Amino acid sequence: MAAGVSGVSAAILAGGLGTRLRSVVADRPKVLAPVGGRPFLTYLLDQLARTGVRETALLVGYAAGRVQSTFGADYAGMRLRYSVEPTPLGTGGAVRLALPLLREDIVLLMNGDSFCDVDLDAVLTFHRGHGGASLVLAEVADASRYGRVLAGPDGRVVRFAEKGSGQEAGRINAGVYVFGRALIESIPPDRPVSLERDVLPGWVATGRVRGFPGGRFIDIGTPESYAEAEAFFAAAGRD
Repeated sequence: MAAGVSGVSAAILAGGLGTRLRSVVADRPKVLAPVGGRPFLTYLLDQLARTGVRETALLVGYAAGRVQSTFGADYAGMRLRYSVEPTPLGTGGAVRLALPLLREDIVLLMNGDSFCDVDLDAVLTFHRGHGGASLVLAEVADASRYGRVLAGPDGRVVRFAEKGSGQEAGRINAGVYVFGRALIESIPPDRPVSLERDVLPGWVATGRVRGFPGGRFIDIGTPESYAEAEAFFAAAGRD
């Protein structure tokens, strides 16, 4: 494990319903969907532990008790804390609710249903160089399902393009973010807020978001991509 990361709070959005996965994983929360014989969430926790993160907040909602009973208070020497949504608050609302657990000035946030092969230490160093908000971008062969992220040569994100109908390569939001804590404080509390739709576009409009290039990307949001996850991590393990 790397030396401990100072001045950083880590969190994972782990409250998704996984509606589109019900046909293949009907009996558990999406972050507990088995990949390679273990819950998908473990791949994200391993990534944080290798970076030297000592404490991670899991932002849970649907079947929160199942996630808590699976992971408990410790994982690979990393303390786990839980922020439980009383009602669905969306991604932005869930992060805002967890603010009391995110005590450092920098917050490293990850989507619980996707994984990007990226050096988190390098992302944090990049973020410290400019502040505001950082967003890891992944290059994929078909960005139509996600919507493309357009950034300038300096890395500043200028626009989120809508999801399209035609297959087109491009850079997408890889679900790994670094925020200054003050930005999270600006999210309206106690109501549903989407980070992707309601919050990030406003921050982009004020020039506060920069993109960092990530590597291989996988998500488990659909039965098709979930089926690809086994091969993805098998290949990653051989590198």
